[in-house]
Amino acid sequence: MITAAQLRAARALAGLDQRQIAELAGLSVPTIQRMEASDGVIRGNVDSLMKLIDALDTAGIELIGEGAASADGGRGVRLKA
Repeated sequence: MITAAQLRAARALAGLDQRQIAELAGLSVPTIQRMEASDGVIRGNVDSLMKLIDALDTAGIELIGEGAASADGGRGVRLKA
């Protein structure tokens, strides 16, 4: 799904702080903090993860999975293998 590093990078790219992304996603700040403190892939409630992904999408962030290409070729960040 989404890793903690992707979440932190996506939030930074969108210029959002933890409070703002929590508000956009309808989640609590402690939930966002727990997600960002995860090791690797974020584990948790599927509904919360989907809310987070939808909020990032609304903020203009496209999450790129490992080995996937960006559909629109816009600006972004990706970790090297």
